[in-house]
Amino acid sequence: MHQPTTTPRPSIYYPYAVHPAWLPSQHAAQGRARVVIVGSGPSGMVTALELARHGVPSVILESELQVSQGSRAIVFTRRSLEILQQVGVAHRMASNGLPWRFGNSYYRGQRVFRMEAPHDPDDRFYPLLNIQQQYMEEYLYDACQASGLIDFRWGNRVDRVEQQTDGVALTVDTPEGPYTLQADWLVAADGGRSGIRTAMDLQMEGASYEGRFVIADIRIDLPLPTERLAFFDPEWNPGNTVLMHREPHGIWRVDYQLPEGETAEEALQPASLKARIDALIAQIGHAGTPWEMDWNSVYSARALTLPDYVHGRILFTGDAAHLLPIFGVRGANTAFQDAQSLGWHLAFVVKGLAGGSLLGNYSRERVGAAREIIEEAGKSTRFMTPPSRGFRLLRDAVLSLSLTQEFVRPLYHWRTSRPHAYTHSQFNSPGDDDALFTSGPAHGAPPQNVRLGADDYLLDHLGGGFDLLVFTSGPGIAPSLVQVVQAARERGVPIKVIAVGAAQPVVGADVTLADSEGRVRSRYGVQANGAAYLLRPDQHVCGRWVTLDATRLQAALENALPQ
Repeated sequence: MHQPTTTPRPSIYYPYAVHPAWLPSQHAAQGRARVVIVGSGPSGMVTALELARHGVPSVILESELQVSQGSRAIVFTRRSLEILQQVGVAHRMASNGLPWRFGNSYYRGQRVFRMEAPHDPDDRFYPLLNIQQQYMEEYLYDACQASGLIDFRWGNRVDRVEQQTDGVALTVDTPEGPYTLQADWLVAADGGRSGIRTAMDLQMEGASYEGRFVIADIRIDLPLPTERLAFFDPEWNPGNTVLMHREPHGIWRVDYQLPEGETAEEALQPASLKARIDALIAQIGHAGTPWEMDWNSVYSARALTLPDYVHGRILFTGDAAHLLPIFGVRGANTAFQDAQSLGWHLAFVVKGLAGGSLLGNYSRERVGAAREIIEEAGKSTRFMTPPSRGFRLLRDAVLSLSLTQEFVRPLYHWRTSRPHAYTHSQFNSPGDDDALFTSGPAHGAPPQNVRLGADDYLLDHLGGGFDLLVFTSGPGIAPSLVQVVQAARERGVPIKVIAVGAAQPVVGADVTLADSEGRVRSRYGVQANGAAYLLRPDQHVCGRWVTLDATRLQAALENALPQ
């Protein structure tokens, strides 16, 4: 029998709650589930919440009884918060996290590069937000509990998975013994050490790097702003890299690279941890400042992905699908994008709104995103942890030149995670006017937010299905367009019409946004009435027109929902 620990994880700042195990004897006989999700990390819970937004119930199986230990993912991007806004937790993240936009790189006591992430009044969220993963998981769990469509089962470990023609059979162990569970679809969100991926003998592609880092959460009072600090080749850790981030509740995250040949066991010895953290604190000018350890671990940089995320009725997402280096905050932020994409693709298949080929598109798009990230992350990783003598010579030359030469300093940029644009997606409308626009989000791009009022932004009005933005100052949407929209709704496709530019409610539109200052028109490159954008359920653009008629809208919807 599976016996997860019932002792709260130790922490000096986070109150771990131990949840009661879900036991089969306390519930009715198990019926067939539409979707079972294995793992309750960022990708698992966001997938469940996205499915719930589309009316699809799911079961989450989590082997432990509490959220994850340690800060783990701590930096969340603006796009991640926009995704989390859709599932109802962004406000708690923003209220309790620490926003920031500057990163500093130091070499031999001199700041040689200062990164500035763009931010303007049209953005609801800051470019980056620091908050520990435990809090994020807590907020997501509360949202799952409130949804009414998510059956969350703590203390349920998946021991066996058997793929069948029309579904998946699972053997699940609990503190009172095993039970079987049938599902139409199984989502493997069981993390970097995915047992499902291992059992299926699926091989990942990419690279592993020799550099390893100690990750430590310490409580210390430092009079420093919330900005990323990176130190290259410090005297106390020669040839290596050190990172620092401020976290909520007086916690600082410290990441420092291990010298070559040192084992993880040696690095995590209390004496070793104390000597190195003391040296770091002295380096930043606060020698002798008392600190307290909360949690520590060792991390290895890897850049790997499965070549396909869809295997019959089993779908992979998050770290179960790919392993990405921490540099550039790519882990959880990529997992959110995976989950948002998988949620709508799978929901539309489950509801019969599209054929199974829709899931192939999920795999192609997200594998493409992972490979783009791996290419970018590889550049950062090779700079942070040179994998060979040649790379180290190049990196050291950049370090040396950066003391006096401005032109090399941008090479320190860590290439922060950004949302992938599905530029070549098969769902992009081939008959639209994308090529005629000179600005605005293009094919496959995520939307651009626009501030409409004191606490009112464009993205507040989007989501839950397809969004058709029609730019007009007239009294109504063309009846032929309304007929196409109504026909799509009659077959179950969620689609919302948003009129942009009229002072009064527009007939045929679900929402009217006045856009009195023309801010939406400007950001979306719209020159005249009649222009339109069609956004997918994950908000990425799949069509835009200088003028839109019913025939082209019908073709775009059919292209985005293959039967």
